[in-house]
Amino acid sequence: MARLDDVTGGKSVSGSDSGKARGFLFHPADWTITLTELHAGGSDLILIRMARAPPDPVFTLRGSAASVNTLHFHCAEPGLPLLYSGSGKGLVHVWNLNTRRAESVLDGHAGASVIWVSTVRSTNTFLSHGRDMKVCVWDLHEGRRTVVQSLYTGSVGFCQCFLLEADGSKTLLALPGENMAEIKVRELGNQTLTCSLIPDDNHGMLMCMKMWQSDTGPLLCAGYEDGSLLIWDVSYRRLLSSLKVHPEPVMCLDFDVCKQKGISGSSDKSLCSWTLDGQQNLQIQDSVPLTNPGVSHLSIRGDGKIVATAGWDGNVRIFSWKKMKPLAILQHHKDLVYSVVFSDHPEPSKRLMAAGSKDQLISLWSIYTQS
Repeated sequence: MARLDDVTGGKSVSGSDSGKARGFLFHPADWTITLTELHAGGSDLILIRMARAPPDPVFTLRGSAASVNTLHFHCAEPGLPLLYSGSGKGLVHVWNLNTRRAESVLDGHAGASVIWVSTVRSTNTFLSHGRDMKVCVWDLHEGRRTVVQSLYTGSVGFCQCFLLEADGSKTLLALPGENMAEIKVRELGNQTLTCSLIPDDNHGMLMCMKMWQSDTGPLLCAGYEDGSLLIWDVSYRRLLSSLKVHPEPVMCLDFDVCKQKGISGSSDKSLCSWTLDGQQNLQIQDSVPLTNPGVSHLSIRGDGKIVATAGWDGNVRIFSWKKMKPLAILQHHKDLVYSVVFSDHPEPSKRLMAAGSKDQLISLWSIYTQS
């Protein structure tokens, strides 16, 4: 039986029970029953609202044989949707989503946990980042599985790299540096060091980052151990804005360039949404409480409609991105969920969401599918 959390501020009961709940009648079957108390004329008025239960996964991928730390969709080739997964045993599985099997397994990190994977669309190159302090650049053309380049990061932390492919611009790779707060940005093609970004104030260890192309050049948002977010101008190597948004370390973040609005998760029991004004100053917009603490990863879907979070409690939560209204709680995994990503399939109806967990499973979902 899946537990159904209260997402409206009322009281939640399980849909498989029947009879009376807190003295009020409700019906069983595939429904979430939410009881909300309203005070009217000195007495309690009880509203019972029924909504369909969250869906089951479309399918589940098994065979990683280790925790699934990171995921990345690659659907650029017609008729061949792929999903890359990085595992706690240092392997990268390349999953064919048509056959639902691993096409190949890449071993380039000597057993060290893989914490980030990505593809370069313009060159069809694949990258993997491991806790062996290396970023491997792979040639996967025509069935090859060769590491053509290896970049040393010197970082012993858990911060993932980030790749920026801007139209008509150079491809930039942001990496955590040897200094625990340092970000290094390199041109991927010739490995030229563009800049090294280190804050003057002590914010603790670098935890996560996201880079995007603005009208004035690339900007980078970084989350730190003390709960702060910092906005960097990469071209001019200067700090634009900083703001403490969480009482605990910032574990993950994402940014919507069109709305100039971002979201971050932490080890605490809240999500925080924030905006950038015209002067690139950070401003907190909203804070959304969570039932249980800890968000490993989060992702805004490409259409800007929904955002998904990967929880330490094993749940994937779906929110509307416009108002941060809770929409669904997907309860499938038996342990921490480490990664949640949305598909880039060219056909909107075939775009899926994937979640990877410490329980060694990858779940694929069709949730609020775009038509």
